[in-house]
This record gives sequence, structure tokens and C-alpha cells, in this order.
Amino acid sequence: MAFHTTRPLRFGDCDPSGIAYFPSYLNILIGVLEDFFASIGADWKTLNQQRQIATPTVRLDLTFVKPGFHADQLEFTLKVMAVGGSSVSLEHEIHANGDLLWSAKHKIVATSMTTHKACAWPDDIRAALSNHLETQNA
Repeated sequence: MAFHTTRPLRFGDCDPSGIAYFPSYLNILIGVLEDFFASIGADWKTLNQQRQIATPTVRLDLTFVKPGFHADQLEFTLKVMAVGGSSVSLEHEIHANGDLLWSAKHKIVATSMTTHKACAWPDDIRAALSNHLETQNA
């Protein structure tokens, strides 16, 4: 069960010619990831402040297909591909105007904010992530 959301490509996300500046894509992507976690009942404020869990990126493989332009509505699709002991593998596709602009393979890991080492996903978060596994919904 993929997660879908839309974000505008703002003036500040682009270079002077109006083409998306790729580091801005990454900032937007992190906001989408934060919204996904909130949608499964694991908002980052609670994860970070109360549960002392961070979710750093350990792998990010980007493929750019077409440029995005100022004022495009970016349509994000996030898919959960695998849930490990402390990691989750995601795939993202970003479209605008019906065209694929870029995609990403993304792996994050749960880490203790105290020890800064990997930790197991809490059972409730593991279950919520597992409910979104693409293999279960194929």
C-alpha cells in the first residue's frame, strides 16, 4: 500500500532558470518521509523526543529522468519494499504533469538517540511499516 502526497516546487527550490535544484529535492523528500511516518502513527516529534529514536538515511540512490520546474506540483509515491530488524527499504517515484522526474531507492535505519547505534523497530512501528509492504499488497 503506497503512500501518496503532493508538494509544490517553490521558487526557492529552483536555480535562476527555474529548474529544480537537486538538493532541494532531498529536503522535500525528507518532509514526505516525515509525513509518511506520521500517517502510520509514528510522528517524528514523538519518535525523537519521547521514544529517543532517530531515522537516519544509510543509503540513497537517485535517478533523475527529467527536470522539474518552478510551480510544478510534485506527486510523490513512497513504497515500503522491506522491513529489517532496524532498517526499512523504500522506493520513491516523483512525477509532475504525468511525467516521471526522478526516483530513489532509500534505506533508513532506526537508531538510539542516546547511543547513536542501530536499534530494533518498536513492535508498533514494525507492524505499521509491515502493513505497507509492497510484497504483501501485490
